[in-house]
Amino acid sequence: MPSLAKSLRRRAKSLHRNLRGALMAARAFASTDHPLLAHIIPVRRCNLACTYCNEFDDFSSPVPIEEMYHRVDKLGALGTSVVTISGGEPLLHPELDDVIRRIRANAMIAGLITNGYLLVAERIQRLNRAGLEWLQISIDNVNPDEVSKKSLKVLDKKLQLLAEHADFHVNINSVVGSGITHPQDALTIGKRAVELGFSSTIGIIHDASGQLQPLGEEERRIYHEMKSLEKRSFTRVNAFQDNIAQGLPNDWRCRAGARYLYICEDGLVHYCSQQRGYPGVPLETYTRDDIHREYLTEKGCAPHCTVSCVHQVSIFDTWRAPQHAAPAAIAAGASNGLVQIK
Repeated sequence: MPSLAKSLRRRAKSLHRNLRGALMAARAFASTDHPLLAHIIPVRRCNLACTYCNEFDDFSSPVPIEEMYHRVDKLGALGTSVVTISGGEPLLHPELDDVIRRIRANAMIAGLITNGYLLVAERIQRLNRAGLEWLQISIDNVNPDEVSKKSLKVLDKKLQLLAEHADFHVNINSVVGSGITHPQDALTIGKRAVELGFSSTIGIIHDASGQLQPLGEEERRIYHEMKSLEKRSFTRVNAFQDNIAQGLPNDWRCRAGARYLYICEDGLVHYCSQQRGYPGVPLETYTRDDIHREYLTEKGCAPHCTVSCVHQVSIFDTWRAPQHAAPAAIAAGASNGLVQIK
């Protein structure tokens, strides 16, 4: 059990995070000319090889730190609210703490998505000192299998270390859907997360193009039971998943390329991790004209999309600014799921 001093420190940090989040949400409603969330990739390499994942390799070098600084500063100049560091496995970047500090120096919220394998007490404490504000680990099963090694059996000791040492918010995301053999594992994982004092969410695994695969009857039951474990906040607006669970399309205005940016290791802006290649513009030259264009551009892949972070940020603008058809080249890609992963 945390000491009183640690509990008070964590409570103060939580209140500060919530206040910053509320202010950024208010700004999001007031203005549409800035990104709300950017995912940035400091290294494509990963120490795991989950069979459903198309976001990693086993050889790429880390992006040089000076280049990461330039990209973070550019996101700050665009007025970005939240920057989440992803991968690959971002903890493989040797100067990750400096990237986090740079995000905070630009007055942006700093997040991290990791598989958790490289977390030890000293590493967690370094993340505290760097100013990390939230961290997410997705755990796919209770026991490792041929699909995924991100199992509760392997990671539970890491979760205990986070519960003891982390001053940042921790969310544990369990999954159902394509490739997951035992969907009931999601409940075991979610309940363990709540037991340790973390928030718990559930994701529906998409196919290789980020598109939905309907859940089976047992998967839908698990999904609805898991929803009752989730702690509500503006960062987990996910009613759209109810349609996904039933295999139904969503009617929404995807604001990828505007309110949400995915910046790959090469420094290019993409719609999301599953639509790499569109628009494929260097972040260095990205302007508010690009944001305005993509804000108003309809995405052909949107109805069957399962990429939750894009859904969540787009909710801020669901009631305004109708979109128009995509340019011809993108529209042609949309007929095949709009996938151009490079």
